[in-house]
Amino acid sequence: MLPEKVEEILNVQIYKEDYSSQLYLSMASWAENKGFEGVSNWLYNQAEEERMHMLKLVKYINARDGNAVIPGIEKPPVDFGDVKVMFDKVLEHEKFISGSINEIVVVCIAENDFTTQNWIQWFVTEQIEEEASVKTIIDKLNLIGKNNLYMFDRDIMSMRGTEGETEA
Repeated sequence: MLPEKVEEILNVQIYKEDYSSQLYLSMASWAENKGFEGVSNWLYNQAEEERMHMLKLVKYINARDGNAVIPGIEKPPVDFGDVKVMFDKVLEHEKFISGSINEIVVVCIAENDFTTQNWIQWFVTEQIEEEASVKTIIDKLNLIGKNNLYMFDRDIMSMRGTEGETEA
């Protein structure tokens, strides 16, 4: 059974993962409308990954005899300036999520919930990978500048390390 404070903070994280998914979906739509097929596909994949993180939390809470709460979320922005500015916002958001995951670890330790503390380590590792991935993209964008976005857009999916396009 989950300690009450752990259940509460995990439910807050459900909201954050759901918002992350919607934020990246909004970014994907923006990029697609600007003609950046590769960027939009990368973001559609990120949106789906964040949704899976949310579901992972929901299932864990319920499996531990807790009550997962599916909240409504605020509407994400719809305009992101340009691709570089957008990826800067992605990195900022991923750092926010990393901090949130670290807060969960702190609560688990305070509540002596070693089971959840062990389980949440997957998210800790995932956030390290997420931040590194976005930093790599920003480094590439800084190298190419604004004049070579076509090549960047074409190649971004190979930077993700996975095949594929998101099907509509």
